[in-house]
Amino acid sequence: DTADFEWMMWFSTFREHILFALSGHVLFAKICSMLAPQYRSLVCMVYGLLAVWTSMGWTYVSLMLSHCILLYSISLVKIRWLCFVAGFCTLATFKCEPFVSWQAGFVEGDFELRHILFYRGCGFTIMRCMSFALENCERKDGNYNILELLKYNFYLPFFYFGPIMTFDKFYEQVNKSDLTRKERELWNISLQGLIHLGVIIVVDVLFHFMYILTIPSDIKLLKHLSDWALVGLAYVNLVYDWVKAAVMFGVINTVSRLDHLDPPKPPKCITMLYVFSETHFDRGINEWLCKYVYNYLGGKHENVVEELVATLCTFGVTILWLGPCEVVLFWAFFNCFGLNFELWTIKVFSMEPFASFETTMSEAMSRRIRAIFNTFNFWCIVLYNLMALNSLDFVKLVAKRLLLKGFPITTIIVMFVTYCLIQVIKEQERRQALVDDPDPLPPAPPLNAATTTSPPTAAPQAVADPSKEKAE
Repeated sequence: DTADFEWMMWFSTFREHILFALSGHVLFAKICSMLAPQYRSLVCMVYGLLAVWTSMGWTYVSLMLSHCILLYSISLVKIRWLCFVAGFCTLATFKCEPFVSWQAGFVEGDFELRHILFYRGCGFTIMRCMSFALENCERKDGNYNILELLKYNFYLPFFYFGPIMTFDKFYEQVNKSDLTRKERELWNISLQGLIHLGVIIVVDVLFHFMYILTIPSDIKLLKHLSDWALVGLAYVNLVYDWVKAAVMFGVINTVSRLDHLDPPKPPKCITMLYVFSETHFDRGINEWLCKYVYNYLGGKHENVVEELVATLCTFGVTILWLGPCEVVLFWAFFNCFGLNFELWTIKVFSMEPFASFETTMSEAMSRRIRAIFNTFNFWCIVLYNLMALNSLDFVKLVAKRLLLKGFPITTIIVMFVTYCLIQVIKEQERRQALVDDPDPLPPAPPLNAATTTSPPTAAPQAVADPSKEKAE
């Protein structure tokens, strides 16, 4: 199955070039860390510039430098809205004609990788420059040096492939003087690299037997599939996209961890997603949007109007980042609606008489009812995100089979299995919450009061209840 052009290009056609470039980066960074650790960020910048120059030509490097200088100059004014306007207008020049063709004409040569490297490098450069500009606006004393922006932008592992690390985190981590590693940290990095290598091999092998990306494009064939095969195909499509994102970002993250950085984590598995507020396949972009748009406009995300404005602006930026088209607009609309509908539902059920009903229920019954709602949420997330991966016709066919033609047998069985899955996930998250943030032990009672307090059997219950409430 060669339908995934991106996967085939990275891990089949150009894997030797990528391995050569990243290996050189690791080698030079390690030598510099041993001999002159104070200059390691500068050496990484120089190597990144030379690598980009070699692959794309000096005119492309000049184009990127011009955008960096433009946004750096605007950041000196320290007006947030001006930085946003300049950044989004610059990003739009890589999404709208005739500006795209005009700028693409600056790139020399004509090879298969040039097209995708051009747009990836440009898009990530603008987002990084915007992060730098907005962080410079927040700085109280003086301005960041333009050299810091160049170090940030031309760090090779992140330049073409992402993920995006916000400037404040990158600046803090790349300039720390203590380069000692924690116990078994290097072993964990090596193990992570071996796991990603194993996953790449497994996916390549499966591509020879499971055509999960080509089959959805053949509507005539899909009509002959059973309900179970069609629903399973839809689910596996999203799982594969998560695996691809996890592996691609994981390989880059392994290299950056060797440079003593703490990059954004891989995306959360689609199987674990039952709320729209956690649905994202690129944690770097997600953190960027949350920090500068969503949380900035939404505040505590309790007010319905503020949340609506925040989500509309967030998905507006996402549409510009992905490139405006019919599928992206549909995807953004439904996901934006789902995110707001969650808040509306919470607001409604926090009112009377629903709030009183829930207080009279047991914790188990309350969680069962929530899991029922989350079951429908899960399949909404699956269907909405299939739009971005496949076609509207495929999504319509899956929805028709799952909800209409397959009703009641297929619908009830699929929803019941999903309900059980969500209960398992909720229990796992509850236990993890207690491990990450355990309740402090209560102070020991005075000796003279031990005989006058309640019986010892009541004490464990008093300690257990707060933890249950917190975890829930």
